[in-house]
Amino acid sequence: MTSALRRASAFALVGFASVIAPVANRLFSPNIGTLLAVSPFLLLAGGLHFVESGVVFELFARPGDRRDGQLYGLAGFSLSIAALVLLALQFDMPVAVPVAATMILSVGNVGARLVRATGREPIAATAGFVVGGFIAGLGGFVLSGSISGVLPSFPVLVFLAASGALLAALLRSMLFERDDPLVILSVGLLLWLFADLSISVTTTGIAIALGITVALGYVSYALETASLPGMLTGVLLSLLTIVIGDYGWFAMLITFFGGGGLASKFRYDEKVTRGIAQENEGARGSGNVLANSLVALFAVLAAAASPRLTGVHPDLFLFVFAGSVAAAMSDTLSSEFGGLYDAPRLITTFEPVEPGTDGGVTWQGELAGLAGAAVIAAIAFVAFDTITVGGAGVIVASGFIGMTVDSVLGATIEGQWVGNQGVNFLATLSAGVAGAALALATSIVVV
Repeated sequence: MTSALRRASAFALVGFASVIAPVANRLFSPNIGTLLAVSPFLLLAGGLHFVESGVVFELFARPGDRRDGQLYGLAGFSLSIAALVLLALQFDMPVAVPVAATMILSVGNVGARLVRATGREPIAATAGFVVGGFIAGLGGFVLSGSISGVLPSFPVLVFLAASGALLAALLRSMLFERDDPLVILSVGLLLWLFADLSISVTTTGIAIALGITVALGYVSYALETASLPGMLTGVLLSLLTIVIGDYGWFAMLITFFGGGGLASKFRYDEKVTRGIAQENEGARGSGNVLANSLVALFAVLAAAASPRLTGVHPDLFLFVFAGSVAAAMSDTLSSEFGGLYDAPRLITTFEPVEPGTDGGVTWQGELAGLAGAAVIAAIAFVAFDTITVGGAGVIVASGFIGMTVDSVLGATIEGQWVGNQGVNFLATLSAGVAGAALALATSIVVV
């Protein structure tokens, strides 16, 4: 057993102690239960100050801990568990959440280390993390729910465990090992949000959702249209969109993912020559995926929470979602196809600029962008009875607005104040806001 695998296993054993929380909550009063559930982790974090060598130090020490002479990694790990347990026992968080979040990360790390020990590719190690984290998270939910007496349906538990494992894998692919406390807290807060939304899903539904998203994620990675973090981001967003929204929402999102990825690969060598090619050989990373999809993710979550938590009709957020995705599709197609043509002009002054100049547009690119928005609008029109011809027009208009905002921001503030991903986010945000405003203004949606 390698030292890294041995260390990951030791951390997992510490993480299993989180099951004290539901036991203490069930057997004792809230105050006593909280004290009993949190004390082991606080005592562990405090006591590590005196451990500077020996068997325990060698078992848990990470490279940075050896340099500093303190087990800061284990201390942070313990404190993050204690923080989640406190939130669960003092607020309206299911007590199973800290247990599941801790097990997802700790066992997921073991799974990844086991695969890495065989010398396989990074995607195999990531798969090991997701599988190990998923199984452990599901077990944590079942065990904690059985103890506390609050156990959601099995399909919902599968969804929660899968979402948590994917988010943890994504964060682990982007962060350092010392950032595990941030991963635990992030997964815990996400699971708390989903538990509060009262999500409903059938066994068949979750099986189809997992099958579709994992297959499409692997294809995107195999075709090199997305990096590993980008693939994980896309899989997580797709799963959430299918389960929390439905297949119509997912169809719009996956059309952007697929269409945008293929457009980046189109005549790639020529784009390299022109200096307009997407970096990483056209493979989109997590930052790019999130910048174009964050508004859509907010919209699908807000729709699921409506009208119970927002007081707003869910259809309003459908237009936010469709408008933002239409803008992402429009901007991507406009850039990837329009950049192949000569004589672009700066959108703010219409003066000729070199291909690839931020804010430079061509009429061919504008037509491609409008076509992309029209595709998203057509999907919405077919998938949703509430989307009329007028509603489809609103989506196309929103996409065009977002594409134009992206070009204007590229010509004015990109590179000085914000980067490309920031511009993409602001463009999709403006499109989402425009979609909601136009839907309200035309009385397509009545709040």
